[in-house]
Amino acid sequence: MKIKLHNEICMPQQHGDWIDLVSSDTYIYTEGMMFNINLGVSIEIPEGYEAILAPRSSTFKKYGLIQTNSVGVIDNSYSGNNDIWMMPVYALKDGIVNKGDRICQFRIQKKQPQIGFMVVEDLENEDRGGFGSTGVR
Repeated sequence: MKIKLHNEICMPQQHGDWIDLVSSDTYIYTEGMMFNINLGVSIEIPEGYEAILAPRSSTFKKYGLIQTNSVGVIDNSYSGNNDIWMMPVYALKDGIVNKGDRICQFRIQKKQPQIGFMVVEDLENEDRGGFGSTGVR
């Protein structure tokens, strides 16, 4: 994939199936703040693919930050020189993210094909309950 680095330290690093991204800047934040973490890259995602951006498993524990859109979906039309990837976050405690800290990860996947829907009165399947209804053990 083509990538433009807006900061030399921001080259993504692949670890397993996901690719880590780092903070391009240092952010000092207080509880209750919402802000965007600049990831320092613009990436041209191949036609027919999209990127899924999610926090690393350690992000909340280390920084007290949650990604405000749960997961980010970046389609391949967001591929201009100045379409810089960002991670929108909300701070649940005071803290600091340092320039170069690994803060989130992404992977690419094929786009979902267009889906058509057929309205029916009955789905003809057994109800499963959901939301923990199958018990704890």
